[in-house]
Amino acid sequence: MADLRNYQARMASGARAGAVIDEGLRAYMIRVYNLMAIGLAITGLAALVAYNFAFADGQLTAFGQAIYLSPLRWVIIFAPLALVFFMSFRIGSLSVPAAQTTFWIYAALMGLSLSTIFLVYTGESITRVFFITAASFGALSLYGYTTQRDLSGMGSFLIMGLFGIIIASLVNIFLASSALQFAVSVIGVLIFAGLTAYDTQRIKEMYYEGDSTLVAGRKAIMGALTLYLDFINLFMFLLQFFGNNRE
Repeated sequence: MADLRNYQARMASGARAGAVIDEGLRAYMIRVYNLMAIGLAITGLAALVAYNFAFADGQLTAFGQAIYLSPLRWVIIFAPLALVFFMSFRIGSLSVPAAQTTFWIYAALMGLSLSTIFLVYTGESITRVFFITAASFGALSLYGYTTQRDLSGMGSFLIMGLFGIIIASLVNIFLASSALQFAVSVIGVLIFAGLTAYDTQRIKEMYYEGDSTLVAGRKAIMGALTLYLDFINLFMFLLQFFGNNRE
């Protein structure tokens, strides 16, 4: 009887511990998704505001000329990349508020950079592709969160493919090949679809119930940044397929 009671006590203790871990994991992932969603909202708002300030009566304003035609446009293009590297290498020394603020600044700069899509595509098609991306991203991220399959092997292959499309995109700047651009777009959609599932699983596995508030906060911010980048890239590649060009 004593052995039975000890066994039951161990089972109850294990169940309570498992419930605590599950509750902590859910809170951690919700924080990641909330941070990502806020980042996307900042990007969308910044893009829309920038576009509206850049044009008046169908003509470029001084602000529009500055961000689209002057050398400042190169700062807007490359500043987000610099901030990504900064966060990646310095996240271990940043406080949670500083890391979060850097993420918000990055999201706003991305919005300025992406405001050019309003010059190319209609607002209706941009909205439609956004919801297509959101639905696809949600399904893929849910798969990455719930699957029992180890996606690490697929992740290595996808990262190599990512470097491949970056190189191909740079080459196509000089070749201006529509066939190569189409191929890059197709492969890009597949790669970022896979990365969404892979990164979600990796972010989930990064959770540790023993983390301090500081470490958990840093992990959540970097996880949000990773999923944010997956979403933005998936959106941009899908926009090339489903976006309607302005006449």
